[in-house]
Amino acid sequence: MFRTALRNVLAHKARLLMTVLAVMLGVAFVSGTLVFTDTLGNAFRNQSAKSYDNVAVSVETYAGDDEKNPGIDEATLEKIRVLDGVASATGRVSGFAGVADPDGKLIGNGWSNTGANFAPGKDGKDTQYVFTDGSGPAKDGAVALDKDTAEKGKYRVGDPVRVATNGPVKEYTLAGIFTTEDGAVNAGGSLVLFDTATAQQLYLKPGVFKDATVTAAGDVSDQKLLDEITPLLPEDATAQTGKALAEQQAKDIESGLNGLNTMLLAFAGIALFVGIFLIANTFTMLVAQRTRELALMRAIGATRRQVKRSVLLEAAFVGALASVIGFALGLGLATGLRSAMGVMGGKIPAGPLVVSPTAVISAFAVGILITVLAAWLPARRAAKIAPVAAMSSVHATASVKSLVVRNSIGGVIALLGSAGIVGGAASGGTSGRQLVAAGAFFALIGVIILIPLLSRPVIALVRPLLKKVFGVSGKLASQNAVRNPRRTGATASALAIGLTLVTGISVLGVTLGQAIDKMTTDNIKADYMVTMASGDTLDESALTALSKADGVSALSPQQAAWFEVDGEHHSASGVTPGDVEKVFSLTTESGSLASLKDGQVAVGSKTAKSNGWKTGDTLPVKFDDEKKGELTIGATYEENEFLSPFVIPKQLADQHSASTRPEIREIWIKTDGGASQANEQSIVDALGDNPAMSVMDRQDIRDMFGGFINTALNIMYGLLAMALLIAVLGVVNTLAMSVFERQQEIGMLRAIGLDRGRVKRMIRLEAVVISVFGAVIGVGLGVFLGWAIGRTLSGDIPGYALVIPWDRLGIFLLLAGLVGVLASLWPARSAAKLNMLTAIKTE
Repeated sequence: MFRTALRNVLAHKARLLMTVLAVMLGVAFVSGTLVFTDTLGNAFRNQSAKSYDNVAVSVETYAGDDEKNPGIDEATLEKIRVLDGVASATGRVSGFAGVADPDGKLIGNGWSNTGANFAPGKDGKDTQYVFTDGSGPAKDGAVALDKDTAEKGKYRVGDPVRVATNGPVKEYTLAGIFTTEDGAVNAGGSLVLFDTATAQQLYLKPGVFKDATVTAAGDVSDQKLLDEITPLLPEDATAQTGKALAEQQAKDIESGLNGLNTMLLAFAGIALFVGIFLIANTFTMLVAQRTRELALMRAIGATRRQVKRSVLLEAAFVGALASVIGFALGLGLATGLRSAMGVMGGKIPAGPLVVSPTAVISAFAVGILITVLAAWLPARRAAKIAPVAAMSSVHATASVKSLVVRNSIGGVIALLGSAGIVGGAASGGTSGRQLVAAGAFFALIGVIILIPLLSRPVIALVRPLLKKVFGVSGKLASQNAVRNPRRTGATASALAIGLTLVTGISVLGVTLGQAIDKMTTDNIKADYMVTMASGDTLDESALTALSKADGVSALSPQQAAWFEVDGEHHSASGVTPGDVEKVFSLTTESGSLASLKDGQVAVGSKTAKSNGWKTGDTLPVKFDDEKKGELTIGATYEENEFLSPFVIPKQLADQHSASTRPEIREIWIKTDGGASQANEQSIVDALGDNPAMSVMDRQDIRDMFGGFINTALNIMYGLLAMALLIAVLGVVNTLAMSVFERQQEIGMLRAIGLDRGRVKRMIRLEAVVISVFGAVIGVGLGVFLGWAIGRTLSGDIPGYALVIPWDRLGIFLLLAGLVGVLASLWPARSAAKLNMLTAIKTE
């Protein structure tokens, strides 16, 4: 039976081609994902270990510009330096620093643009940096840049460089260019080195460091140094050995990559699940076409078990071959993904491609098991064929009883799944989404089981149109599409699964995008918003400069503040009284926002209602600076998503801030005559053409808040593309094998006058009908799921309303038709080329 299985694979290699391709693509997705994440993890772990290679002890603090976290002073460092076994103790300080390119634009992505101090040892070198040109900055007014940033900005040693921190932009002289293993640079950012005194002045205060690294002398153990250093540190400081810190970072890297790994494998699983339908269809048709052959084997003594084993061995051979090719393709995919990340700005540390035993075993196990499992039902049917009955029939048809049982089971499962989806939508929240997910799984399984039953009535709806427009070809195509409902259902199911997911995320994405867009437009009156590109806070000087800019008619910061009321923590927005209502849409429910000028506060109506507060109430508060006082509610307003539940005068926020500098998250600006190029340029000029500050108009603001949804949708579309490609292969496979199966019929049609053109048209229309049928089922189910998931989120999103993207749904259906046309090209050509006499003689 082993030799028989191998011969059958070789004899039917053309008909098994699409199965090999489907399994190959799924295995490539799985192996590529595993190799890619293993390679990334290994590269970053090695980089982390290299960064702490010479560090015996690392000290970290939460030092900022407040008194709660003072950092490490020079005296503490000196105490560490004199300990036995300490070779050096180096203080580190860091913060945001952005470099302008020759056009004045920020180099890097903002959030990973960093500034730090250059801390040379006795030999004049800082072990964390290797200079390729020039030297480290030794005085105020000089900086050094990492090599990538210098190349992007076309800077050379001696050139002037414009650098922005959290204050106004300043010009420095480039003293040197270096390479580094710093994570910020590898993440696509930049690194600017200042001399220590300048860095302390910019980020903390003179004589204070945020972190420290200690190297050991001789054979002293890192743990011994850690035990001696820990008692010398301030309360907010934590210390670890360099080895422990490297191990912790390795665990963090692994944890971060696990999320990526899980997401990619989930989409690989979807692709493989779709492939199951193609594989099962292929072996079902092969078994049907080889009924007489299998019956002859039974007649000469083969047992049912041997016949079943023979079919499963064929599947195993196919799975093994596809796994070998797919694994090789996966290695190429992993290499390509790594290169693509580099092109997109993500710098991955150098390192070899990591092919772990887990990746190899998983790839082959998935490929072979999926193929064998998908072929199990066809193999079981083959084993049940009675020799005498099979010898008198070319095709084995499903009994009425089996179809009734199948449809009954499918109906029950679909109803249970639908009930779960509706119940989850009604419940809302996290538990509701979990119920929707479970219901979606069962609903999808139920619909897949029912698709053969649905094919006849759905396709019957378009039969008159096909007959009227395409004549005999259209009539035959519609009849052929429902001739074998199971085959049509299995082919359409693959497309239905992919389009269910694509449609669901499209409906959800467009709905959420419109809700966010509406929230943005309904809550904002300002023409511009100014923020730091790093996401950090703006300096007070920016507010002062903008207040003097030409064309600015109203100006208000959104300054973060906190206080406690009766022991409960509340956040507040410090704003400019009199201007806040000009830059935000604020609907007053009681009192007046003019009371902000008198030192009173405004409270969101939901917060006021939940606490039983009303206008005129006096609240006892404990401010962020630990001082106590009272606040009077001067107004209540309908919540605005861009403001905290409490709105207070900026002056009050400044008086009670625990920080030496205000935490201004954004500055909102209203200009004379609205947004215009002249007004925008006036704002940019007032800020000193600062590359680290983003000036956004209302459209930019809408794009910023809604842009991540479009990005997420595009990523999802890309990841689902593999599943849809396998579904397309399924259509090609079904048509090609159907043409082979119907050679005699096609020959007869040719003989009675159906020319080659109409034969091609018949096959194409059959493909289009099957593809669009699957697409209709998928789009319908996807809209249902999108609605349900959206309902579970509606309580957290103001202004939520279901939006059905009819244009996208129309495109999906058109693309499904196009897929049918493209998938039919080869089968239609093969059918048209059949020799009439040879085809008629075919059994």
